[in-house]
Amino acid sequence: MCLACYQAASDAAQSPHRWSSRRGFLLAAAASAAVPALAQVEVDSGSRLKNFVPASELESASSQEYSKLIAQARQQRALGPDNHPQVLRLRAIARRLIPHSYAWNERARGWRWEVNLIGSKQINAFCMPGGKIAFYTGILNQLELTDDEAAMVMGHEMAHAVREHARARIAKTQGTSMGLSVLSQVLGLGQLGNLAADVGTQLLSLHYSREDEIDADLVGLEIAARGGYQPQSAISLWEKMGRANSGGGGPAFLSTHPRGPERIARLQENVPRVQGLYEQARATQGN
Repeated sequence: MCLACYQAASDAAQSPHRWSSRRGFLLAAAASAAVPALAQVEVDSGSRLKNFVPASELESASSQEYSKLIAQARQQRALGPDNHPQVLRLRAIARRLIPHSYAWNERARGWRWEVNLIGSKQINAFCMPGGKIAFYTGILNQLELTDDEAAMVMGHEMAHAVREHARARIAKTQGTSMGLSVLSQVLGLGQLGNLAADVGTQLLSLHYSREDEIDADLVGLEIAARGGYQPQSAISLWEKMGRANSGGGGPAFLSTHPRGPERIARLQENVPRVQGLYEQARATQGN
């Protein structure tokens, strides 16, 4: 069945634990997204706010929300079949990128990664916490993405997941309104313990901070380069994104991913830092 004929897809409570287990969780979470010693791009260690939202609960909520989206796409005949060339292409890219995400977050080794394609004119893609990836046909077809450019999109979205930007963002937006009391909310979990179960629908529309976007740009650039994809394609990708936005309305992708010359300039500055990683990967791959 041709993807061009698909219809577009429409856009737990946790029991109390003892302090000893809570302390162990916080210590483990604090180290989960540290900057790898051999990283070529320069980013900070990430927001500690994420420690207020249990990673396992958020990943569980993400998995449930992703399953609903995929089921809806399947029902509306908008889900790309496993043997479709574009699905095979995206999954091949993911296989090359995923191993290079582990250095940025050890939890990623245990994620049940998924990559799916949804038939829609939307120019959009995402990676939810826990490694749940989806591309819309619009971003591939309307921007005519090369494999290298698609890898830059995927690397960027994977970076948001492994750097746990959604986890930190949710803690900040929800926790601030609650007061974020360390004793009553974190050590006893309380409302924050149930938070992840209530935020699944927010995961597809989160607006990341400028710092998160810079972080995802650079980490994604390195992940893609280590996977053997041309770093310079990050520049051509955002140039294409800018041209797509000039016609009015703008891609859905840009509603949560700011654009502009500053972004392109920053990526251009960092391309040389990862060029050697790309060349090494290509040599290893025999290309």
